[in-house]
Amino acid sequence: MTTFDARPQAATGTRPPGWLSPILVEGRAGECDAVFPFHQRTALEPACVAMARRFVDQTLGSWGALDLAFDTQLVVSELVTNAMRHGGGAAQLRLVSHEAQLACVVTDHSRTVPVTSAPDVFSEYGRGLRLVDALCTTWGWLSPGGSHKLVWAVIAG
Repeated sequence: MTTFDARPQAATGTRPPGWLSPILVEGRAGECDAVFPFHQRTALEPACVAMARRFVDQTLGSWGALDLAFDTQLVVSELVTNAMRHGGGAAQLRLVSHEAQLACVVTDHSRTVPVTSAPDVFSEYGRGLRLVDALCTTWGWLSPGGSHKLVWAVIAG
């Protein structure tokens, strides 16, 4: 059973957009769909964030959407870092393009929901999901069952 987690701090994204739901829930392929699997032994290493950014550049370049690369790299960096720090490691990064929208989906090894926090001015951590919220039109997460979750964010092109 798939569950959609909805909490007030989840910004506007409690459910994926209509075009993204069947891709995530039913495993359908998107119009432009690319997957980067993280190797289990490197899923907790900081180098996987750099690998994810390179994957974004290569994928968006092949799709002719390099104008989205900078924002997408920031969003992916935050989602992968959160997967490493709080989700037991990143399992997969998926980019899906639909019309003028791009979805970034990170699968991790935990069902723990992402929580936005209000860090104090001196805090070193806690701003990542606020950055995702600022750069994306919507974001959220879902738990498709098992011991993992998908955190997704949609960027307007």
